[in-house]
Amino acid sequence: MGQWLVIDLEATTDVGGWPVTEMEVIEIGASLVTREGREVDHFQRFVKPRRRPQLTPFCRELTHISQASVDSAAPFHEVWASFERWLGHHRGQLQAWVSWGDYDRQQLHLEWQQHGLDSLLQTLPHINLKQRFAKARHLQRPTGLNGALQLAGMHFCGQQHRALEDARNTARLLPLSLPANGP
Repeated sequence: MGQWLVIDLEATTDVGGWPVTEMEVIEIGASLVTREGREVDHFQRFVKPRRRPQLTPFCRELTHISQASVDSAAPFHEVWASFERWLGHHRGQLQAWVSWGDYDRQQLHLEWQQHGLDSLLQTLPHINLKQRFAKARHLQRPTGLNGALQLAGMHFCGQQHRALEDARNTARLLPLSLPANGP
């Protein structure tokens, strides 16, 4: 039986947003789920940013991530090594990896390049669930995660803009967004 890996990242930012090239991952959340969206396993870690180690007040308020949480975290390459070890236990079951929108895929590709890392994810198809959900619902334009949950008759569970909670809420929309057969 196949499984899907739903990933969400939180990253450094400020009012008005930063270009992806200026952002750094500060939290990785992943929920490994069945096609029905049932969680099989999960991963969550904070990451210490290198270039701008001090989180902006906007970033702390948006993500509810404290400066102390990132200060005591390991750097990206160490956290990613832990993630890859965790992911390795599930590699035989993985169908694809999923994120809400394309930001997370772009950010990970940048981080892998900057740190000279390879990832099992590079061998798997990526699904932009934001686009898939919009297509499945015949929406004129994709909506945010919260809006999509509301359209599906659901409420956001947990704290928004925290990686694992965002990944778990995204996973709830997976069964409504995948075609009946295939990834």
